[in-house]
Amino acid sequence: MDPRFLDLALTVIALEGIVLIAWRRIKGQGPKPGALIANLAAGALLLVAAREGLAGASALWTGAALAGALVAHGFDIAARWERKT
Repeated sequence: MDPRFLDLALTVIALEGIVLIAWRRIKGQGPKPGALIANLAAGALLLVAAREGLAGASALWTGAALAGALVAHGFDIAARWERKT
């Protein structure tokens, strides 16, 4: 598989974030920006790790991308967590 396909997927993720945040600013509805960014970042960093693996990058960079995905995932879960009222 050509790692450039993952570049296309990363571009789509970035455009998705821009469109959804703009939609929220214009229409006042949609996902909260913080939760959205955390969710998209987690997915994007997993794609970065896959791309680095396919491109033959060092394990250090692949591991850093995976660690970043884990942190972003934690922020995503925290943003979605329902608290008792």
